[in-house]
Amino acid sequence: MIRSKETPLAAVGDGVIVALAFAFAIFGVAMIYSAGEMEVPSSITGIWRKQAIWLVISLFLFVLTLRVSIRWLEWVAPLAYAAAILALIVVLIIGGGSGPRSWIRIGAVGFQPSEFAKLATILLLARLIANRERPPDNLWDLWPLVAAVLLPFGLILLEPDLGTASVFVAILIAAVFWSGLSLPKLLLFLSPLVSLALAFSTPLWGLWFLLLVAFLYLTRSYLTESLMVIFVNLAMGVLVLPAWRSLATYQKVRIMAFITPEADPQGAGWHLIQSQVAIGSGGWFGKGFLQGTQKRLAFLPEQHTDFIFAVVGEEFGFIGSALILLGFVLLLWRILRIAERTEDEFASMVTFGIFALWFAHIVANIGMTVGLLPITGLPLPFLSYGGSFLVISFICLAVVQRVAVEHRLGP
Repeated sequence: MIRSKETPLAAVGDGVIVALAFAFAIFGVAMIYSAGEMEVPSSITGIWRKQAIWLVISLFLFVLTLRVSIRWLEWVAPLAYAAAILALIVVLIIGGGSGPRSWIRIGAVGFQPSEFAKLATILLLARLIANRERPPDNLWDLWPLVAAVLLPFGLILLEPDLGTASVFVAILIAAVFWSGLSLPKLLLFLSPLVSLALAFSTPLWGLWFLLLVAFLYLTRSYLTESLMVIFVNLAMGVLVLPAWRSLATYQKVRIMAFITPEADPQGAGWHLIQSQVAIGSGGWFGKGFLQGTQKRLAFLPEQHTDFIFAVVGEEFGFIGSALILLGFVLLLWRILRIAERTEDEFASMVTFGIFALWFAHIVANIGMTVGLLPITGLPLPFLSYGGSFLVISFICLAVVQRVAVEHRLGP
């Protein structure tokens, strides 16, 4: 059945998670309003009204999704995934956007299929894991999970949107971990990422490759499995330079600015430097709501989306930023607790997938804001401007609540 017997309010399984998400969303509208308050009016002045409208729509869909049974979500997972793939193909044909071709617009309304694809992929991965007869014994058993992620990953790379595509890697790693793969096999599965990171240094990559071969020997891996791991790691080492050349110019600029922002402070390094200045100038308690000077003088770019956390740091200081971080930690911890306590494999994996989705966004967004990670363009859940991600976030929130209430996992 799609509908349960509970009222929408009774279908809330963890009130703390809901309260945190609602508080973040309302605070996000306030910060987007602040981001638009500058000395000279700009295109983002008044944009908070659009976010408020999207919040109302998100709340409606949240209440509606609370009525949807987890069993129905399991049944519809392949159809949702197929629809997401179709939308990703369509966006490559008729999509638009200021950077990547990631938007489909119908009149004045636009949405990003990649946001819907994140949840659809999580649902399909959960169904694949739930339908297995046993935990995976070797890496070959993971091919359905890898294939399910590679398709949307590749389509989003073609937009090109490397930041969003990287979230699918995080979702895949979460699914593989939650599937019950042993630790040695998990390390082998992750080894290509290490090769990718070290491929720019031939000595380091060579040392890593020798260690990998030794690890394969010590773990007594199957011959075909060992050959596959070696081949993929070799491919990462050989293809990294052609892959670098294939990146869009703005993607190369973002990565280089992360490594040496001071080399071009007026160009590639501008985003990161201004973000760090804004956060640092906030001190302990900040300059006050609407009073951020970096923001008001428009020195801080993308201050309503990618760098909303920098606005928080400038106006509310270290204390305000720390409270936001603690709120996210509490939110993620309670979601993880639900995933751990749920005995149903499909519901558990869906919850853990949503945990991985938000964890990836939070780490990537705050990491790039403070200069610990390259600029990826990923929004901060519930706080950054963006209707598509806000809607999907509230739908994900409702799914987590359905898992909690159906399995009696309240506070």
